[in-house]
Amino acid sequence: MLKTYKYRLYPNKEQSQKLHQTCFLCSLVYNQFLEERRDAWEIGKRSLTTYEQINSLPYKKEEDNQLKEVFSQVLQDVGCRVDKTFKAFFRRVKTSEKPGYPRFKPARRYDSFTYPQAGFAFNDNKLVLSKIGEVKIKLHRPLDGEVKTLTIHRQNGKWYACFSVEVEIKKLPTINKACGIDVGLEKFATLSTGETFENPRKLRKAEKKLKKHQRQLSKKKKGSTRRKKAVWKLARCHEKVANQRRDTHHKVARKLINQYDTIAVEDLQIKNMVKNHHLAKSIGDAGWGNFVLILTSKAESAGRKVIKVNPKGTSQICSECGTEVKKKLSQRWHNCPTCKLSIDRDINAAINILKRAI
Repeated sequence: MLKTYKYRLYPNKEQSQKLHQTCFLCSLVYNQFLEERRDAWEIGKRSLTTYEQINSLPYKKEEDNQLKEVFSQVLQDVGCRVDKTFKAFFRRVKTSEKPGYPRFKPARRYDSFTYPQAGFAFNDNKLVLSKIGEVKIKLHRPLDGEVKTLTIHRQNGKWYACFSVEVEIKKLPTINKACGIDVGLEKFATLSTGETFENPRKLRKAEKKLKKHQRQLSKKKKGSTRRKKAVWKLARCHEKVANQRRDTHHKVARKLINQYDTIAVEDLQIKNMVKNHHLAKSIGDAGWGNFVLILTSKAESAGRKVIKVNPKGTSQICSECGTEVKKKLSQRWHNCPTCKLSIDRDINAAINILKRAI
């Protein structure tokens, strides 16, 4: 299976300029390729292939000597990115979704570039990047497996190296235990065993600080240096909230993977759920989709099984006798008139989720 290892880079001033310049030049090539594909269809009614565009790179380098400062395979990967965006566009057209024709990318929004095969190596605690040099890297954990690609990513003024690695599945010992999980807003997750995990509500707790930064940003003149600094402070605050939320997801997922062989979760349509403006912020703050993604990834690497089930009626049906007991969202206790079962609403739903999975 493929796994990604993310490490922090600490470039010096000269290397940082080269990294920014590489992103800028990649954005230029991306926009050129996009324009060529658009014009080829509008004028000649033909589609350019990825290989045709990649083969044109030597001529582009002759026209613009700056492109010679970028490793050749990095520029070739830009052509592959353009091809992926068009494939995604045509897929959305076929499935009658909102198509969203590929758009041009300004340099400030082009935040990563990829070494698909070569052009990078390790030298002690430094990462050697072709055309950039030896950049200091913090290897906070071992890099296992065979490295396939390296993506250099820029985020809020910081640089990261993301290694895509092929690793072997290391199965954990069999426990013969299963559980159902009901995610919610009052409790982040409730298990069919009765165990609960508190909702950290990281965004709600940071709202006061976020509003302060947002007010400061709104007062700054557009295009000024102070505005850029205010944008950076606001982005850093949002980044901290996202990191705290992700940390909670990883810890909860790891505990569940260690304790259970089979885990049942609801296949929630979160995009539809956030249309409820009364709950949208709280749903986004909980981050259910990201949690299930992390849980599934950890389960695959440990040889565990995550089963997604239809969430319809899991809270309304009695887990003991199957009678449908209508409840409002404000009713947090399940009382069955048929079998007299009295149980917490979320535990009842978690048991139903596990039964559907089995």
